[in-house]
Amino acid sequence: MIDIFPMHIKKMFMSIPNTMFNDIQEIRIRINKPIIFYKDQEEFGINMGGVVKIENSYVASREDIEGTLKFISGFSMYSLEDELRQGFLTIEGGHRIGVTGKAVVQNQKLKTLKDINGLNIRIAHQIIGCSDKIMPSILQNRKPCNTLIISPPKCGKTTILRDIIRNFSNGFYGQGPFTVGVVDERSEIAGCYRGVPQNDVGIRTDVLDSCPKVEGMRMLLRSMSPQVLAVDEIGSNEDLMALEEALGAGVSILCTIHGNNIEDCYKKPILKQMIQNRWFERIIILNNTPKVGMVKEIINTTELKKNS
Repeated sequence: MIDIFPMHIKKMFMSIPNTMFNDIQEIRIRINKPIIFYKDQEEFGINMGGVVKIENSYVASREDIEGTLKFISGFSMYSLEDELRQGFLTIEGGHRIGVTGKAVVQNQKLKTLKDINGLNIRIAHQIIGCSDKIMPSILQNRKPCNTLIISPPKCGKTTILRDIIRNFSNGFYGQGPFTVGVVDERSEIAGCYRGVPQNDVGIRTDVLDSCPKVEGMRMLLRSMSPQVLAVDEIGSNEDLMALEEALGAGVSILCTIHGNNIEDCYKKPILKQMIQNRWFERIIILNNTPKVGMVKEIINTTELKKNS
């Protein structure tokens, strides 16, 4: 991953101890601002002397960001235009780079970004086996349960989702395997690079990369006959209507939503109805105590009151 940076920044990165580097979650690079690393809810900076406090961190220049983008694009910025329109790039290894800059608008639609002024590099961390203890709870009568994962931001929901997909796809504890369809709208689940998943999502998984969720779900239902349909961060009424279509087709659904508890989900009328009607058979609630990705609760919705 450090190969995308100009040599002087690469040398600074190489001064970070491996024990720290392996736990880095995000790297923020902004023009005329110190480079900031995020690790386990902590932050630190770097300079030629190694790891330092933020106020002493190396200050990035426009040339640093332009040089990084040139390495990412293979010195062909035009090749990045479509991805810049989405506001992020995915590189080899499944790492995702958010970008900010000046929007280029054409016919009232965002065409691309130029004059890039900031990069947010989110390091892909796959934790194989992190869902193993969950799996027995989300299978019923040898069939995957319709499952909703509720999680605050940065509590590991995509990591858990990815590993559940892998387990369903490969089979686990003598159960399955199942054909899984994934709509990876923001390239975070499979982390596709040039169409190839960089993360292990299982051998029976079909991925629609960078595809809007609603269109993607319907496309997979029509063309790939999934037994399980997985999406990240549902929220709109259109998302929920597409999930309803999947349920009507007999497909098990696996999805996530931002929130702290079921009460947060009840703020969306359609989602409240889906929960109350027990369309989701299991609800997994995550938090970050004592560490990221902890399962706070697994709810069997048959035990919920109908109008709770």
